[in-house]
This record gives sequence, C-alpha cells and structure tokens, in this order.
Amino acid sequence: MTSFPLRLWRAARLHADTYEEVEADPRSIGQALAVVLGACAAGGIARFALARPLEPAELTLLVAASALEPLVLWLVGSAFAYMLGASFLRGPETRTDYAEVLRTTGFAFSPALLRLFAWLPAGVGVAIDLAARAWVFVAVVVAIRQALDYGTLRAIGTFGLAVLLVMLLMLGLSVAPFPL
Repeated sequence: MTSFPLRLWRAARLHADTYEEVEADPRSIGQALAVVLGACAAGGIARFALARPLEPAELTLLVAASALEPLVLWLVGSAFAYMLGASFLRGPETRTDYAEVLRTTGFAFSPALLRLFAWLPAGVGVAIDLAARAWVFVAVVVAIRQALDYGTLRAIGTFGLAVLLVMLLMLGLSVAPFPL
C-alpha cells in the first residue's frame, strides 16, 4: 500500500494506477475525506485572500461558502457521476459502487490544496487559484475514468453531465421558494 503523501502526489500528477489503487482500497475513504477537507480549508483561505473589501457578514458568508464548496461538490457530484456512469452511460467493463467513485474523486481534489497560495500578490495568487481549479477538473475526469472503467471521452461526458446536474440543482435550490 502506498503512503498517503505519495498517493496525494501521484493523484495530483494524474497517475491512473493511483486512482485504481484508491478505488480498490475501501480503507482509503478516510484519506479521500482528508483530501477534500484540506481542499475546503484551502478554498476558504483562497476566498478570504482574494476577496475585495466587503462587509464582515458578506465576507464570512463568502468564505464559508467557498470552504464548503469542495465537500458539497465531492458528495453531490460523485453521486451524480455514479448514477450516470453506472446506469445510463455504463460501459461494458463498468463495475463500481458509490464508495469507489467517492474514493477516487476525493483524491482528485489533491491539486486544490495549492489554493493555499492564493494570497500571493501581483496576480500570482489568482493564477494559482484558477490553475488549481482547472487541474481538479482534469483529475476528476481521470478519477471517473478509472472508477467507472471508461475511456476518456465517456469520462468527460459523464463529468460534464454530472456538473450540469449539480448546477441545475444549485439553481433550483437558489430560486425555489422555501416553506416557512
């Protein structure tokens, strides 16, 4: 079994065999959660560092939302990717469960740890933040590909549809009237 720091490094470097290892190791769910919680902390720090002057209440809300974003995207996005990938877009080799998808996609958040450096000045922090977000997207595609035993194009399609469903859900929750 590979050490946790080495798994993080290799997942960030998009090593397919690391995602396969995580997929096959049920005990790695705690490590996947740790990666996502680290991404949550980094996201909160990045939002705080990159926020323009705001009222304290607004800043608190933005930082909290940014800190929770990776956790929500991990749980909900993985659920949608699993539902789509294991049913509608199932490949001939697809044999998976939600926990396998959670483990692999959790490790895909490892590049988000770089968002800790968003505080750097002169646009460097913004560039790091944007690059880390893009890198996570690519890593999630690799994670989905490995968890669902897909080709890359099918994994991109599954990821794109899962993102669309997450966005529709968020839109629905933001405009839906809530009962008192």
